Amino acid sequence: MVIPLSFPHVVNRRIMCKVMMLSLSIIVLFSSTTYCVNLKLVSHIKLATFVSEYFEVGPGTIAAKTLLDIEFPKGHIGVKSFDAKLVDEDGNSVPLYETYLHHWFAIRYFENITMSHNIEKYPDPFKAITFKRNEGTCQGYILPHYWGFGGETRGTSTNIPDPFALEVGNHKKIPHELKEKWMFNIMAIDTRGVHDRKGCTECRCNLFNLPKDFYNVTKGINDQLLSPNYKGGLFCCQDNFQCKLRNGFLGPKRRLALRYKLRWVNWKEYQVPVMFYILDSTDRVRSNGSKKIHECQIEYTIPGIGDNDSPHVQKANILMEKGGYLIYATAHMHTGVINATLYGEDGRILCSTTPKYGKGKEAGNEEGYIVGMSVCYPKLGSIKIKDGEILTVESRYDNKFRTGAMGHFYIYLAEQLLG
Repeated sequence: MVIPLSFPHVVNRRIMCKVMMLSLSIIVLFSSTTYCVNLKLVSHIKLATFVSEYFEVGPGTIAAKTLLDIEFPKGHIGVKSFDAKLVDEDGNSVPLYETYLHHWFAIRYFENITMSHNIEKYPDPFKAITFKRNEGTCQGYILPHYWGFGGETRGTSTNIPDPFALEVGNHKKIPHELKEKWMFNIMAIDTRGVHDRKGCTECRCNLFNLPKDFYNVTKGINDQLLSPNYKGGLFCCQDNFQCKLRNGFLGPKRRLALRYKLRWVNWKEYQVPVMFYILDSTDRVRSNGSKKIHECQIEYTIPGIGDNDSPHVQKANILMEKGGYLIYATAHMHTGVINATLYGEDGRILCSTTPKYGKGKEAGNEEGYIVGMSVCYPKLGSIKIKDGEILTVESRYDNKFRTGAMGHFYIYLAEQLLG
C-alpha cells in the first residue's frame, strides 16, 4: 500500500538567501549565506507510507522474520528519513507491553537478475543475493543495515538535515547484472499472558521452549557453538520459539506488520551524500599485522553484581579509517539504558544520547519501556572526525541483571559540507 505525497517548490534561490540572511531562526539548518551560493533549488520532498508483509504472532511467541524485496522508492534518490512502527490488521499501533518490537532493520542488497529469473533452480533465494552493507566497522554481515531501531523507534528522529541525504539507486554504482533491492529483518515478541514479561523481552533462555539439543547445534556470532553459560539474547529468540505463559492463559493469534514511512528527494548535484556507520560498544578490535580485525558481539549480558548504585559501563575503542563531518548521531539501546556517549580521540564528547521512558498505557508512551532516544545534530562543520581517529563508544545501563543488552551507535558523516 502506498500513500504518495509531495511538497511543491515555491521558493527560489534568491528569495531563500534573503530569508536566511534576515531570519536565521526560521531556517536553522544553514549557518551562513555561503550555502546560498550552492543551494540552487529547494528540492521537492516526497513522502510515501508502506506496509510490510503481515506475519502472525500468538501469546508468548517469537516472530523473527526476513522479508525480501520490500516496497521502496525507485530511481536515483536521496533518502531524508525512514521511520517505522508495528501495527495490527486495522492499522492500529501495537503497544510494547502486548508485542515488544525487539528490532527492525532495513538492509540493502543486490539481486543477480539472471539467477532471479531462474529462481526455481535456486531454492535458496540468498544464493542470488549480495549484501551491500553500511560503512560500519563490524565484521562480515554483522549489523549491515542502514535504518532500524527497536521499542524506541516511534520516538527517535531519523531526519537528515539539508543539504544532506543518503544516496541510493545510482545505477552507475550498480553492476549491470544486479538490481538494487531492500529487505527487512524483524523480531517481535508477543508478551500477552507471559509468566515474565521483562525476561521474555530480554530473551532469557530459561523462559523459552528450547530444543533439547539447543546448545549442541546452535552457533553464535563467532560461528562457534554457544556455551551453556549463554543465559539469554538473540539466539534464544528464534522464530516460533515460545516464551513461558501463565497457567491457564488463552489468547487469540493475530497478524501484524511494519508500517514504514520514507521521505526522499530526487538526486541533484547540489545534494551532499552521507556515509552511515554503526559502531558497537562490544566491538573487540585486534591486530593481524597491519590489519585491524573487528569482532562485534552485537549484544552482551549485564551480570548485575557489585555496586548497584553505579551504572554498568560497556565501551569499545574503534579506529575510523575514514572520517568526516558529523551530521547526525543517536543510539539503539534497550530498556534499562541510562545513556550512550561517543567520544573523540582527545576525549571530547561528540554526542551523548539519552532515553525517553514511557509513563502511560498508550502506544508510544508505554510505562517502563524506552520509547525514544535523543538525537545529536551538531552545528554544521563544528565536529570533524579525522581519518584514522580512534573513537570510543560507551553504553551505560542500570547495574541489574539483564541479557541481550545492546549499545549500537548510529552516525552519519559527510566528506564535505557543500554539494
